[in-house]
Amino acid sequence: MDKESLKKKTKKLDVFFGEFKKFINRGNVMDLAVGVIIGGAFTAIVTSLVDDILMPILSLVVGGLDFTKLSFTIKNFFGTGDKATIAYGNFLQSLINFLLVAFCVFVIIRILNDARERAEKLHKKEEDAAKKIEAKKEDETVLLLREIRDSLKKK
Repeated sequence: MDKESLKKKTKKLDVFFGEFKKFINRGNVMDLAVGVIIGGAFTAIVTSLVDDILMPILSLVVGGLDFTKLSFTIKNFFGTGDKATIAYGNFLQSLINFLLVAFCVFVIIRILNDARERAEKLHKKEEDAAKKIEAKKEDETVLLLREIRDSLKKK
């Protein structure tokens, strides 16, 4: 390979990696990456909450039942000795995990929305107060101008 073709390939690689750098540094890509990482950590926390705290308590309520061991077996209808095991306990546990994650996300979103609404109301109150002060200044200015006008008329 000669120097000229090597320079062209190097330039193409520089352009490619430059575009890649632009893509990676865009805000939504970074936000997505942060969201995925936080989501993974959050899922681990909720899974631990369900597996280590809630399920043992629920197990006590239902008489020591371990949900992950709940299953039933179906015989093969075609005459062979094979059987199929349906582990619905794992499904129940996954369902509880999902409901807890959804509930936690709902609570977090609700808290954030409430905080945003409060901030907007506070901002609106500040704007209204500033408008009232400005209106009062205008009224005082008009009153002062009227007094000056009236005193000039008297002279």
